[in-house]
Parts: sequence; C-alpha cells; structure tokens
Amino acid sequence: MRTARRPAPPLDPGLPHPEPVLEVVVPVHNEEHDLEPCVRRLHAHLAETFPYPFRITVADNASTDRTPWIAARLAGELPGTQWVRLEEKGRGRALHTAWSRSPAPVLAYLDVDLSTDLAALLPLVAPLISGHSDLAIGTRLARGSRVVRGPKREIISRCYNGLLRGTLSVGFTDAQCGFKAVRREVAERLLPLVEDREWFFDTELLVLAERAGLRIHEVPVDWVDDPDSRVDLLSTALADLRGMARLGRALAGGRLPLAALGSAGTTAGSAAAPPPGRCAQMLRFAAVGAVSTLLHLTLYVLLRPAAGAQAGNALALLLCTVLNTAANRRFTFGVRGRAGLPAHHLGGLVALLAGLAVTGAALAVLHHAVPGAGPGAELPVLVAANLAAALLRFHLLRAWVLPGRRSRRTTGTSAS
Repeated sequence: MRTARRPAPPLDPGLPHPEPVLEVVVPVHNEEHDLEPCVRRLHAHLAETFPYPFRITVADNASTDRTPWIAARLAGELPGTQWVRLEEKGRGRALHTAWSRSPAPVLAYLDVDLSTDLAALLPLVAPLISGHSDLAIGTRLARGSRVVRGPKREIISRCYNGLLRGTLSVGFTDAQCGFKAVRREVAERLLPLVEDREWFFDTELLVLAERAGLRIHEVPVDWVDDPDSRVDLLSTALADLRGMARLGRALAGGRLPLAALGSAGTTAGSAAAPPPGRCAQMLRFAAVGAVSTLLHLTLYVLLRPAAGAQAGNALALLLCTVLNTAANRRFTFGVRGRAGLPAHHLGGLVALLAGLAVTGAALAVLHHAVPGAGPGAELPVLVAANLAAALLRFHLLRAWVLPGRRSRRTTGTSAS
C-alpha cells in the first residue's frame, strides 16, 4: 500500500507493559453454542504464543439467549478476559464501542466461529506492534490463502470485492474477512468518521484509511467456512450496496476530512495512452460482456429462490453492471484512475436501465406466454435479451464514458 507516513515507534518487548498491548474483541449476538469454545481456544493460543500482555473482550450486542451469562462466567474464570453488553444489535456498533474504550496500543477483532486459523493472528498484529503498518487485515483472496467454502459464498465474496474495486477503486483484496487489527491512535482518528454500525463497518473503515494514505498490511489466511452461519445474505448485500453509495457520495463530494487522518497517498491519474480504436473496443466489449452474462446468470440462479424472478434479475443485473462498467472503463476504453469515476458509473446505470427494460420485458413476455416457467426456460430468454441489449449498451457507454477522452485524442492532448 502507498504511504508517505513516518512509521510509528515500535513497542519494546524488553520493557514492562502493565496494560495490555493487544486487545482482541469478539463481537457476538446469540452465540451461546460457539462463544465458550472460541474464547477458551483464543485465550490458550494467546497465552502460548503472544509475547505481550493481552486482553480478550467479548462484545455482546443485544443477545437474547444465554450468551451474556456465558460471557460473564468466562470473564470471571480466564485472566485478561472481560465482556461488555450493548442493548442495540450490530457488529459494527460492538466493535466501535469496544475499540473506543480500549487503552491497548493494538486493537483487533475476529469472528466467533473462528473460521480463520489463529496461526495468522501474530502475523496480523506484528506489523502494527513494530510500527510498520497502521491497519492489518486477513485476506482469503490473495496468493497463499487456503480457503474452504461453497461456490455460493465464493461468488458473493468475489463479486462484493470486485464491486469495491470498480466503484471505490480500493487496493485491498478482502474487505469482509472477520480478522482485522488497527493501531489505537489510528482508530481514534478513523472511528468518528465511520457511520455504519452493521456489516459495512469494516469496509467503510478500510476505505477511509486507504484514501487517507494509511498503510494497510494484508495477511493470507487459512479459512474454513462456517456451515452454521446465520447471516442473511440478501439483506446484508442490499445494506452493503447502500453503504457503498453513501460512502461514494461522501468521498466524491469531499465531505470527509481525510487529510486529517494521515498523509494523503498519491492518486494515479488517467492513463496517458489513447483509447483503443472502435474495432478493438468492440472485441474487448464482447469479451467483457460474455463474462458479465455468465456472472449475471449465475447470480440470477442464486438470488431467484429468495427474491423471485424479476427482483432476482434486477439485483443480479445491478451487481453485474457496476463490475461491467469498471471493466469496460479500464479494459475496453483505456481509462484509469479516479477522475470522472462517478459520471462513468452514472452512465453505466443509464445503460443498466436499458438492459433492465429489455431483460425484464423478455421475462414478462415469457411468463405471460408460458405461466409457471422456471429457470430452465428463463435462462435462454435472458441470454437472448442480453445479446439484444449489448449493442445499445456499447454505444451508450462509449458516448457517456469517453466523450472527453475522444476530444483529447482529436486535439492531440493526452491525459495526465
């Protein structure tokens, strides 16, 4: 990651530390079955491997089962363990509260299911203790990670992180892994700016940190999916999309005091090379479109059981449009950097409305002609509708995304 910041001073392991150097927060909501094994395993691991004093904080956000009772008992039995109780639900709220109260120089959190192997905990926090980095995240999407999970969660995770790269131009690879750490002085500056108190909390924190030029260290992790996860994927995805839109508007409007968070990183401008010619653009557009169509159909099959045909199609098309616009912006039309990014995605959304009208109308005609038609009949219709909309989409994107680039090419002035 880019940084112009002077590294923070490291902690000296030879000096006594009466207060905990690391505080690990475990946010929980109705986790009476997983809480005790998690905390005992985490405590034993830290006692055996961590060379500094530590504290484990169970942050209970509005549990209604036996979770508070178990947390209180563990705090009484295990040295360096405490618990806090919040009357409102929200993982982000639990982390915000626990981190804001902590005196530890390094703050971390992990999910109660311990999907991430604890062997990555020391590599996660070591760069923060040494002063090398400001934040650290576990990543399941980098080389060296070993991940075991089903195709549905794999697709959703990669689409989410692809959306972040396409809409907010992030450089980190995995925003959702429940395995992160931050230096306390950095948290003190970041937390007042983070609005979300639910699942988007992590993403918002990381985007603000990166835009401020803070150094984010990534650790490849071994990660095994928890088959008993009770996260509502559809509602969480919709909340994340709203969070991206809100954060994007705030960043585009310059309403966030990022300069106060740290030295700003350099921002790459648009590429100086001229965009490809029309023939090359059409070939690249076709390649991006083929991938987008496959992704659209895959997401549609995953979302249809929960959302229905029309809503599943609309949501799948929205996700694919953001990724498609980002890919065409860079790959098809040769535009790089953040300049003009909101306007380009606005153009992509206009093209989305055209595509949604075509595909939605095709589904409506199919269901009128063949009542009760299932995915087997719907998928070929969607393929044909996507092909029909592709030519219109190409001309809309070309007219909206690159008018300035074409004029610069005509006058012989390259973008800086």
